Amino acid sequence: MKVKGCCPLDCQDSCAWIAEAEDGRVVRVTGAKDHPITRGVLCAKVKDYETRVTAPGRLLHPLWRNGPKGSGRFETISWDAALGEIADRFSAITAEYGGESLLPFCYLGTQGVVQRRALMRIFHALGASRPAGGVCAVSAVALLMEGHPIGMDPEEASEAGLIILWGQNVLTTCHHQWHFIDAARKKGAKVISIDPCATRTARQCDTHLAPRPGSDAVLAASIGRHLLETGQADLDLARLWVADLDAYRAAVGPWTFARAAEATGLTAAEIEALAHDFAAARPALIRAGIAPQQAQNGEAFVRGLSALAILGGHWRHRGGGLSILSFPVLPDAKAARSDLIAGDPRTLDIAKLGQHLEHADPPVKGLMVWSANPAATQIDAPRVRRGLAREDLFTVVADHFITDTARYADIVLPATTQFEHFDVQGAWGHHYVLANMPVIQPMGEARSSGAIMRGLAEKLGLTDPAFRESDEAIAASALPDGWSLGALCDEGWRKSPAPRPAIAELAQKLRLSDGTIEAPAQRDMIQLLSPKSHHFLNSTFANMARHQAAQGAPTIMLNPADAARLGLADGQQVRVTSNNGSLELALQVSDAVRPGVATIEGKWWEHD
Repeated sequence: MKVKGCCPLDCQDSCAWIAEAEDGRVVRVTGAKDHPITRGVLCAKVKDYETRVTAPGRLLHPLWRNGPKGSGRFETISWDAALGEIADRFSAITAEYGGESLLPFCYLGTQGVVQRRALMRIFHALGASRPAGGVCAVSAVALLMEGHPIGMDPEEASEAGLIILWGQNVLTTCHHQWHFIDAARKKGAKVISIDPCATRTARQCDTHLAPRPGSDAVLAASIGRHLLETGQADLDLARLWVADLDAYRAAVGPWTFARAAEATGLTAAEIEALAHDFAAARPALIRAGIAPQQAQNGEAFVRGLSALAILGGHWRHRGGGLSILSFPVLPDAKAARSDLIAGDPRTLDIAKLGQHLEHADPPVKGLMVWSANPAATQIDAPRVRRGLAREDLFTVVADHFITDTARYADIVLPATTQFEHFDVQGAWGHHYVLANMPVIQPMGEARSSGAIMRGLAEKLGLTDPAFRESDEAIAASALPDGWSLGALCDEGWRKSPAPRPAIAELAQKLRLSDGTIEAPAQRDMIQLLSPKSHHFLNSTFANMARHQAAQGAPTIMLNPADAARLGLADGQQVRVTSNNGSLELALQVSDAVRPGVATIEGKWWEHD
């Protein structure tokens, strides 16, 4: 038996695949050769995704904690008992503390509409606190909400004359995009990497610039200043789109090539060459990653890139512009049914989960986590773990394995894998919507998020028809107008393109400046970065033996100059300490990182 499906993980590419089963077992998964983006190739992370279904430790039955929180000690219980306990505890918490003392926590462990959104219906009906914000592309999303164009069809990238990969390691994090980059290169395009590390991608580019982390906004400002000072800015487009051109001009004014060189650690000649290339290209495309947004001046960085794409006039040309988040038109939030929300509950910023678990008022007394592993991936993870360890916090986790987060749960629910459930999803790096067909029955007693929602709603006595909808009906509710779920399933995927921005006056013009652009503070300390690993996707796969072997033991990488200054040698064990904690691991000395920077690829599970 063969079915069409797709990779569910938090990646731009959302690979289309063909899953094959024999005698109720998944025997192989291969890329779908006719998908226009992924073209039959799966990445190093998911090329043997079928092994996840039967991997050691796979959760097959609901579990009840029978040891201290964090111990990972559980006993098997029935679904009826698990859902009954969850319903009783959630009802008691709501009665005593109010619905806002419940908090659902879901992120991008899966991009599926059903797996991400279905359970939110329960929490909406209970008046729970609403999760808001994020821990990755927060600045880009904020600009998107303001109306900034920050995405484009990657299939157009082959028509760019210059491609800047700014803080993006394409060959590790979204390697299918390289096909279009390479196609542009074969037509004569230049490809530039801007990254503090000489990544797999940087080593394949024509030029690699390694600025100090956090100085990206300054570098963008210096290029913008050059466009304005030399008369190469597209002021006609700026007048159509921009509300604060004078404020932007004032903000970038101080950032000459020489001053920007002091802040970035690049040479003035390198910055000038970059500015000349950007101004001359027809068109230029900036592909920006997530990491620079998470550093100091992250919002100024994203606004600065939007300014460059506009002032350079690159949005006028197919293949040009800015690409950070490129979504298909898929109104997937509709599947969460916000119309079910009881009252006007508060919103809690999920980036501050640890703070909320310790100090929210009213307190968070009930937490449910799915499609996420915040104990391993969240900002200020030690504080998150302290919050999870509270004995007065009732925690439910749905997952495939006992993750770092699940070890703190009171009840753990076995979730289905992508081979065991139906779903529909988009992507954040292309414009295709994909259907995922199950190829086997759920292993053990695993359930999809939709099935968990229906069972828990029954225990809670929720009677709205929304709580009885099938997974297929939930997915269908999120499709674009006029689409047929059956047709999408037959085709496997369908393009739902977001149009390029029109070259016309905007009713609400864009803000390019958020005030002065500051250089990052320079301290006499090593700056630690945590770039994406090649064989894990965030913390997913960090428990898989094959992936662990391919990734190798965790190390910290340090530039030779810093190692010599500190009297350290390659291979020795070192202790790394920050404000958030410390750990001991082996040192790798390499000029792949610039001086003043260290890297630890992540994310590993603590108990491994």
